[in-house]
Amino acid sequence: MSEISGQCLCGAVRVTARTEDPILRACHCDMCRRHTSGAFFSIETVPGSVEVSGDASVYRSSEWAQRGFCSTCGSTLWYETLHDGRRNLAAGLFADGGGAPLKMEFFADMCPQGYRLAGDHKRLSTEETIAMFSGGDA
Repeated sequence: MSEISGQCLCGAVRVTARTEDPILRACHCDMCRRHTSGAFFSIETVPGSVEVSGDASVYRSSEWAQRGFCSTCGSTLWYETLHDGRRNLAAGLFADGGGAPLKMEFFADMCPQGYRLAGDHKRLSTEETIAMFSGGDA
């Protein structure tokens, strides 16, 4: 297990978390694309290991989730599922995305035609993603 540390664009918010076998995930839902102007890339961390310091704000973006962002510069910090309180940290907070490989795409059927992510990794449909994020099975 290792610890990763990162920060927002202005440095006002700092984040640390533990990782075991970190992976990157990309989300193509409408909300993530509006929030980040592209796919939202998150890094998998050990549940309960995320520590945040600084002036972070939270916006409840759906029935099952909320998003964290820096109150100063607006950098995206996390996507949090409400049923389990799990924060999916933005990979951009960490140097080299925490050194993790891309292993999963959420809402893959909503990926815009202007880009596609290369590689052989799991791609969940809208139905599969909603089931997973709302506490159902994927």
